[in-house]
Amino acid sequence: MSKLEELIKELCPNGVEYKNLRDIATISRGGSFQKKDYVEKGFPCIHYGQIYTFYGLFANKTLSFISNEVATKQKKANKNDIVMAVTSENIEDVCKCVAWLGDGEIAVSGHAAIIHHSLNPKYLTYFLHSSMFYQQKIKLAHGTKVLEVKPDSLGDIILPVPPVEVQREIVRILDNFTELTAELTAELTARKKQYEYYRDTLLSAKKDIPQVPLKEVASIDRGIRVVKSQLKENGQYPVYQNALTPLGYYDEFNRSKNNTFMICAGAAGQIGFSDIDFWAADDCYTFTCNERLDNKFLFHVLKNSQYRIDAKIRKASIPRISRDSVANIEIPLPSIELQKKIVDCLDNFEKICNDLDIGLPAEIEARQKQYEFYRDQLLTFAETGETILTDRQTDRQTDRQTDRQTDRQS
Repeated sequence: MSKLEELIKELCPNGVEYKNLRDIATISRGGSFQKKDYVEKGFPCIHYGQIYTFYGLFANKTLSFISNEVATKQKKANKNDIVMAVTSENIEDVCKCVAWLGDGEIAVSGHAAIIHHSLNPKYLTYFLHSSMFYQQKIKLAHGTKVLEVKPDSLGDIILPVPPVEVQREIVRILDNFTELTAELTAELTARKKQYEYYRDTLLSAKKDIPQVPLKEVASIDRGIRVVKSQLKENGQYPVYQNALTPLGYYDEFNRSKNNTFMICAGAAGQIGFSDIDFWAADDCYTFTCNERLDNKFLFHVLKNSQYRIDAKIRKASIPRISRDSVANIEIPLPSIELQKKIVDCLDNFEKICNDLDIGLPAEIEARQKQYEFYRDQLLTFAETGETILTDRQTDRQTDRQTDRQTDRQS
């Protein structure tokens, strides 16, 4: 029997009480400071937009500061409070939150809620990212272009409130999962920097390696136009038009696999490589290399030349890059044998950094799914007076909780 099971058997053998958030917390709105109020040093603050882009689940330092004068007029969060962004353009991000674990007060911006509570702050934060919370918040969110959850309505959220010892053990288990994911993410960041370093080193100009215009070793061909109405729901071949994400799929291809391509309008200058047959549309350049140039080597060279390519893009309502501009890009041209060795080296790095099947991203995704599964399992309890539940009974319990919440709201 695990330590958590022992604690539940000892401290809450007959189930856990479910409460409304308002029963264990006070919920208030944030203040009114804006990004223009930032100063280099001053009173620590969290702007609601940073919760989407910068903060993880917990924080003990802030990214930004405001002056002490501006801070006196603001709403503040204390240690262990939850700061929640209550507006977003999508349902996934609305109500994203961070637990403030640092010492002292911090100022909180508008479009945010401050949740001052009596639970373990990490336990509550994990719950506020769980499926149980998600299913409740989607009923509270309103709006079209911008979704909002009113801070007052958050009080209707129902959550399990186990004894503090149980909360602490759940936090310990989930912390182990998040720390492992963080370690893998840090390793991925380091690997990407290592990959960029070796790519720059291997492809930088050298006195003994000639530099030639791309047009001397490859022809540049523009694709053939297709429109969305021509695409097939079950088409086999991806269609690249004005972005590296396929426009859709087609039942024919006009370029063979193992081909480098460049977007020439829209996401102009972006470089891709397809290891399967594909359809190049009219906003896509492809390259036919002669015997002196390996096509995958060209991909790595162009990726390494991104800053030079970006400088050639014509800025307009639809950014574009001309065929002549691409044709005159100078590239290093070592022997074909050396090109292939460089490709092998860089491909290995790229697989580690980007391959969604075997690389670090795949392992991070697997760990994240594992964490989410165990998080939702650990935060599901039999309610006081009920027996331990099977999965099907757990589903019925969730339905009953949602029904109770709806009744209270009506």
